[in-house]
Amino acid sequence: MSRLTDDMKRGLDAPICLTWEWTYACNLACVHCLSSSGQRDPRELDTAAMKRVIDELERLQVFYVNVGGGEPTVRPDFFELVEYCVDHGVGVKFSTNGGMITPDKAKRLAGMDYVDIQISIDGADEATNDAVRGEGSFAMARRAMDNLADAGFGQFKISVVMTRHNIGQLDAFEQLAAGYGAELRLTRLRPSGRGADTWDQLHPTADQQVELYRWLLQRPNVLTGDSFFHLNALGEGSLEGLNLCGAGRVVCLIDPVGDVYACPFVLHDEFRAGSVLAEGGFTEVWRNSELFLGLREPQSPGACASCGSYDACQGGCMAAKFFVGLPLDAPDPECVKGHGESMLAQLDGSSRPPLVSGHSKPGWTPVSLGRKPVQVG
Repeated sequence: MSRLTDDMKRGLDAPICLTWEWTYACNLACVHCLSSSGQRDPRELDTAAMKRVIDELERLQVFYVNVGGGEPTVRPDFFELVEYCVDHGVGVKFSTNGGMITPDKAKRLAGMDYVDIQISIDGADEATNDAVRGEGSFAMARRAMDNLADAGFGQFKISVVMTRHNIGQLDAFEQLAAGYGAELRLTRLRPSGRGADTWDQLHPTADQQVELYRWLLQRPNVLTGDSFFHLNALGEGSLEGLNLCGAGRVVCLIDPVGDVYACPFVLHDEFRAGSVLAEGGFTEVWRNSELFLGLREPQSPGACASCGSYDACQGGCMAAKFFVGLPLDAPDPECVKGHGESMLAQLDGSSRPPLVSGHSKPGWTPVSLGRKPVQVG
């Protein structure tokens, strides 16, 4: 293991980057949404509070923030906050479904420095995408891509959550990105938020995981945000990235009301480390919270101790284990050796954590997924 990886495990004085969800409001209701977004939380940080956090991130020399939600562009002060970040040396990478990226807004974004945009789609065609993200969402995302291209924005990103319905479209995603001169970013599906209701129907099969791994090995320029380090246990090569769980060590999340969580994929009280509104702000949480300090201690391989692939996969994703009810030192539920699957078969469901209510719009119910678009929201 590299010296850099060892240093990362012990934690840093400040996160390299952090995920910051600016709102739970969203014009879509994606069936795998990590935060069950849809409605704005009435406790959402106001503009002044947001700027105080940005000031603190500047002092900490945080290089950039991954801004998400919800749909961050629905905040009336979205551009004000982006410009404030940039003016204070904090770069912005924001994820959007594209609904608010009009031609005029695309031109405004194209004129800003240190701003990166990820347009989210989950299918290379309308039917596959809209079954997950809602009817009309594919066309909406493509309009946003066209507007950014026409505005001369440059190299934006196309972000895709991998599911069993779109793994077969990897080449098509690659071609779509190439057509725009965009970067392709693939991320892992987690059983969090509304994704807890749909993970069993959506997560890739064992064979599809192998297909994805081999495809990524041949394309080191495709971004993954370290989503798939559990696949390294297949042993044919190491995917690009740190290949470890960075929760509380190099990354964390601030939610729309200012709560700080160890992992961007575990919005649950058990992984809440504190609040930016408390004394000492974000800096105190990052440097001194009991949760973060514990995560920076050497971790036991647990049930993976006897597996010769542990050094390659590090036991997999903490978030995925937590939400399916496995212990944190258990194998990843998508362990490529099948160990997670066998442990899952022994569970009766009682170990799954109770789900938070989330911010889904009234009337949302779990849906049966397939290629046919479903009504959401």
